[in-house]
Amino acid sequence: MVCVKTYHAAILYFLALKIVIFFVAVTITLFQTREYLVKVLVGSKNPVKINSVYEAFSKFFKNVEVTGIEVNSSVSQQPVNDETFKGAKNRALELMKINASENLNGEYFVGVEGGIIKQFGKWFAFGGMCIIDKDGNEGFGASPHFELPEFIIKKLLEGAELGDVMDEITNKQNTKQNAGAIGFFTNGIMHRKDLYVPGLISALVPFLHKDMFFKNSRMN
Repeated sequence: MVCVKTYHAAILYFLALKIVIFFVAVTITLFQTREYLVKVLVGSKNPVKINSVYEAFSKFFKNVEVTGIEVNSSVSQQPVNDETFKGAKNRALELMKINASENLNGEYFVGVEGGIIKQFGKWFAFGGMCIIDKDGNEGFGASPHFELPEFIIKKLLEGAELGDVMDEITNKQNTKQNAGAIGFFTNGIMHRKDLYVPGLISALVPFLHKDMFFKNSRMN
């Protein structure tokens, strides 16, 4: 009789131990998920920009959550030269304000701005990127550049936006939320997202080597 009771007690103990181990494992998993979830805010509702940011950050962080918020770039409708980077930074700064006021717990704030730039006597379209982290550290990057024809540049310098001009040329609506100008000029080989991801990766460089780029990190 004593042996039977001991046997039952051992079984109950074993089952109780398994239950405890299970709940501990679940708790650890949930904790790790929360710990490593990187929250990123993007200054746009454009799905191309949101998906580009997600893809770029996912290359360096295991769990990424990206939220798009419409903000003002405070630059012209079609940014030119350095104005493109200024617009990207303005978007990131606006996101920081929203994050603080609404307690969104964002860690990175990303501005992506499409612009044109003149280099070596030629006009190019590109994307300017600015990433700011919760500590105020900044990183900038640029997408690959591609040349635009003169008749399009003329319209852009007169105040038109590249997305609207491409809508007219392709007879489609909202091309900037799809393949974009790069999709048209590469005959569908490159999508607008394909253009933006390398620029965002390059903007992350300072955050991957903080001790080399940010003074506060070297002091800590």
